[in-house]
Amino acid sequence: MNILKIAANSNPSAAAGALANTIREFGVAEMQAIGPKAVNQAVKCIAIARGYMAPSGVDLFFVPSFTDVEINGETKTALRFTVRSRTPVTSLRPRTRGGGAAAAEG
Repeated sequence: MNILKIAANSNPSAAAGALANTIREFGVAEMQAIGPKAVNQAVKCIAIARGYMAPSGVDLFFVPSFTDVEINGETKTALRFTVRSRTPVTSLRPRTRGGGAAAAEG
């Protein structure tokens, strides 16, 4: 699973789509933001993703933490958001083609 890196100029709707897809695939997602504007975009992204997933019965929440990252030889402190669902998302994972009763009926 990749860390979704959110910048000050990130489009929160697009990032929310990536966040929702990551949670559907892995059940958890990690986002990282450096600076107040990027953190604001990350929080908006989570709020939008909650709206995307709520009709499916998925309720998202996040746990914030600090992490050090190296950028151009400098160590900076980033805010990391671990985003999870309060409800299981296994039924929301993309289905693979070629299996099941529908394929057998043909």
